[in-house]
Amino acid sequence: MLNNKKILFAAGGTGGHINPALAVAGYIRENYPDAQILFAGTPNKMEAKLVPAAGFDFTTIEVSGFQRDFSIQGIKDNISTVIKLIKSLPRAKAIIKDFQPDVVIGFGGYVSGPVVRAAAKMGVPTAVHEQNAFPGVTNKMLAKKVDRVMVTTKAAEEYFEAKNPVTVTGLPVRGEMLKADRELSRAELGVRDDMPLILSMGGSLGALAINKAVKELILSRYESKKCAFLHATGSNGVTMIDDLNSKIDMSANPHVMLREYINDMDRCMAAADLVICRAGASTLSELQVMGKASILVPYPYAAENHQFFNAKDLADNNAAIIIEEKDLSGEKLISVVDLLVSNMDKVNEFGANAKKMAVTDASARITKCLCDIVK
Repeated sequence: MLNNKKILFAAGGTGGHINPALAVAGYIRENYPDAQILFAGTPNKMEAKLVPAAGFDFTTIEVSGFQRDFSIQGIKDNISTVIKLIKSLPRAKAIIKDFQPDVVIGFGGYVSGPVVRAAAKMGVPTAVHEQNAFPGVTNKMLAKKVDRVMVTTKAAEEYFEAKNPVTVTGLPVRGEMLKADRELSRAELGVRDDMPLILSMGGSLGALAINKAVKELILSRYESKKCAFLHATGSNGVTMIDDLNSKIDMSANPHVMLREYINDMDRCMAAADLVICRAGASTLSELQVMGKASILVPYPYAAENHQFFNAKDLADNNAAIIIEEKDLSGEKLISVVDLLVSNMDKVNEFGANAKKMAVTDASARITKCLCDIVK
């Protein structure tokens, strides 16, 4: 049990690391209100804003990753990384000595390395959670040292050399995703019952390749009114909205909806029949929980190409189609979408298979693992 226990979370860099950690921390706060929770993260990344906004205490540690290019700036950045790495271990030890946690859990990102490693050396119970089907370098290195390795998908198990059996927990998703209603969501978005809705996006910044292909898809198919489209361009692709507005009379075509960003993903994904997106772990967990068919375009520059392995896990379970970015074009996307929309039984089969992969109690499973190692 975690009542009156102190839990230190180490997570940072991207929302894919931070949001699952916040979901677990929220679950612990709700079920063990006497537990004390502290997050360690970098001072200049997303965690510095997201963690305090969620109401959790936050302390900082300077750490960064190595650059893979050999430009002058890249060399300078790597020298800075080495200096931060040298300083990070004593800083991590200081955080642990000051907070005196009963358990430390890392959710990936560079910050997890020094914090979890220091805790293990100091005899504090430790755990890591890996979001991706192909694990990150930090978690693979920590696996031999920690008391428990947890993974989102069984496909990740084979990559770890852990001192204890690896536990499949799934990946926490936001509670509103579990409660969203398809019929109500479609009514709120103004989508007809008999019109398949295609939801597409490339992340908060947007993805140029996805924007270009989806633009061609919309322009080639919107007049038939056989499908509704909801596309988020991302902040780097907002000119696409003006461009399509100049080519399409939006007032006469309400089934074409364009946004810069989707801040009601529970509603939009619940309403959708087919989703076109990247293959980040959090997004795929949402697709599974909501039982959605998808066309996945993995981000080709993700570390260790982990998004491809994430996508492959769904494709291997007949729940998605992968189009690698190097193969993505408007023509290619149109052909795949036409193939699926002309066979909605196949779309429904993909969605059902995705639903079979879903883990809806991931936060509870992760918390149980923490309880076990605290004992």
